[in-house]
Amino acid sequence: MAFACTIPAVPTVQHDDDTVRITRWDFSPGAVTGWHEHGWPYFVVMITAGTLRIHDGTQVTEVPLAHGQSYRRPAGIRHDVQNGSDHPIAFVEIEVKRPEGLAALA
Repeated sequence: MAFACTIPAVPTVQHDDDTVRITRWDFSPGAVTGWHEHGWPYFVVMITAGTLRIHDGTQVTEVPLAHGQSYRRPAGIRHDVQNGSDHPIAFVEIEVKRPEGLAALA
């Protein structure tokens, strides 16, 4: 079951090539991404402090994160993300399509 919310989070793709996709996500209070699954491993870096509510289809986990805090997740995990804070939040998501392509950037 998804979160009961009709406010969508707003994705802004900042970069997308064969190696990575970088997306900024902006969430009003209570906004959600909707159910999705990443085809690549990815990193998230918080722009603002806030609480992410992550629904995995079975349970909801509340994850408080500080400004600048980051985490990573593997590909293939189906989930929905909601802003569990009482203020707008934002984060940058970096999906790694081809890890070997990152070496060429160095």
